[in-house]
Amino acid sequence: MEWNEETIVRLRTLWAEGHSTAEIGRRLGASKNAIVGKAHRLDLDARPSPIRREPPPAPPSCFRADGTTLPPLASTDEPVPEVPVLIAEPEVVIPAPEPPPPPPVRAVAPSPLPRLSSGSARPYGRVITCCWPIGEPGTRSFHFCDCPSEPGKPYCGEHAKLAYVKVRDRREDAA
Repeated sequence: MEWNEETIVRLRTLWAEGHSTAEIGRRLGASKNAIVGKAHRLDLDARPSPIRREPPPAPPSCFRADGTTLPPLASTDEPVPEVPVLIAEPEVVIPAPEPPPPPPVRAVAPSPLPRLSSGSARPYGRVITCCWPIGEPGTRSFHFCDCPSEPGKPYCGEHAKLAYVKVRDRREDAA
């Protein structure tokens, strides 16, 4: 795009008319970014951002009545009767006896995992157990199956049959 005096004058008039940069670009045969850059170099007035909009006007404040809103007091000349103030004696707080210390916790040795035959042993001699969840998570009865898992799978044979189902042929579903 070559900017000559004629296109600059046309840019200024379209800009003053309030056309968008994309529309000016279409009319001048230039990109939107070329229009924005040239308008910036010509120091044309900035456009309001289409993203940042003016906040909506604040709602009118609460209605305020003129004058007093409460009726006058019945009588302001009568003396206010004095109310006797009772001072309570401070209470003596007796501290509660401290509870006995909890019994010491004994370390429970982990139960050994069942060993499979040497042909199905896993790396480092560990047997990987089934990860099938049993029960409702978050309850005391929740646990995992813990049977030896199938080689290459996270589940035992029984749960692998449930987890890995063969995909049926879609032609069987056709009517």
